[in-house]
Amino acid sequence: MSILLKNGQRLVFTESGASWQGFDTIFINDGKIEAIDNPSAGEAALTQDLDGAYVLPGLIDISVALPEPGHSLKGSIASETRAAAAGGVTTLCSIPETEPVNDSQAVSKLIREIAAEHNYCRVLPLGALTQGLKGEQLAEYAALKNAKCVALSNAYNPLKSLAITKRCFEYAKTHDMSVFVNPVEPSLHKGVMHEGEVSTTIGLQGISSLAETIAVTQLIQLAKATGVHLHLSQLSAAESVEQLERAKSEGINVTADVAIQNLLYIDECVENFNSVYYCMPPLRGERDRLALIEGVKRGVIDTITSAHRPQEAEAKQAPFAEAEPGMSSIEFLLPLALMLDQNKELELSTFIDAMTRGASKVLNRAELAVSEGAIADICVFCPDRVRTIDINSIVSHGKNTPLLRESLKGVVTMTVMDGRIVHQVKD
Repeated sequence: MSILLKNGQRLVFTESGASWQGFDTIFINDGKIEAIDNPSAGEAALTQDLDGAYVLPGLIDISVALPEPGHSLKGSIASETRAAAAGGVTTLCSIPETEPVNDSQAVSKLIREIAAEHNYCRVLPLGALTQGLKGEQLAEYAALKNAKCVALSNAYNPLKSLAITKRCFEYAKTHDMSVFVNPVEPSLHKGVMHEGEVSTTIGLQGISSLAETIAVTQLIQLAKATGVHLHLSQLSAAESVEQLERAKSEGINVTADVAIQNLLYIDECVENFNSVYYCMPPLRGERDRLALIEGVKRGVIDTITSAHRPQEAEAKQAPFAEAEPGMSSIEFLLPLALMLDQNKELELSTFIDAMTRGASKVLNRAELAVSEGAIADICVFCPDRVRTIDINSIVSHGKNTPLLRESLKGVVTMTVMDGRIVHQVKD
């Protein structure tokens, strides 16, 4: 399909950063951006006047919980990749917490086949670091690599010992595979929210930031010893950012991401026991939030993730400590980023840079760009358009978001993957 986009602003990456540049036309044909501002580009099957809207590369989300196979109450690959497309995401990494666990070629193949059948979004599976995510026996890394898993992860399932972690890192290095690790010291990870004044006041058991920072220290040392590419998933503490920066300055092969909710919300949100704010890692204090934002701004934290985890209503209706953690967030990434921009905390272009070039770097994949000859993975975003979020307007099967009944500024009006429209809002 050929598409002609007119009168917009495209995001252009330069050595000095990212900036918006006006354009008259972008001509998309045969899966690629064939021409920009070329009057003789050709006839298009679809012409869209953007009226000044933003055109940016498709976002890459490196940590998404796709419920299928096994958790049909929470959604499906179809529902959540469609939600991803609605959020401007054209590529995502699916964590291995499925049922059965993605620790085999068969499960990896099933995930890729179902995703390809619906074709809303490009899905890159993360294979299990250990068999059954039990943290004891190594999974078959060679088989997972052959099944096109882009990295290995144990998600929030702890490894039983540092000796096992070291062995995982050594074998992953042998197979030239990255390891994505959520840093957690399990003996200190006994609670449901951040340990601090709020947890003490409302009587919920808190999780000290030490549960993360001690694990970060250990993991960085093991990465240094083994040479594996370590990716620290979903950092939440200020001290973790400091350790990450030191490790990078020493030349250790380590990258990291942060969940969007940890850039926006803090532990005070939990004061009313609203379980929608029950997340892992927990929402921490304002000092931590600001340190995470600063880490993204300075490139210490490489990318941002939705950490999308859809939950059925019953999973969030239990008392706070008994509810299931996670937010449904993937389709709200850019509106949430706009909030950070409008608060003068993080520029929208920096956010997009992190979720495009930053994520590509972590995954060691070719960078996408809105430029001639590039693959047509793009998102059209109208920053001034406003919509009210209700249950029926949320594409994801999971409605567990604090944005319900809120008026939200910023709408993704079109997402194109490989030159094909996978999401479009009709005027």
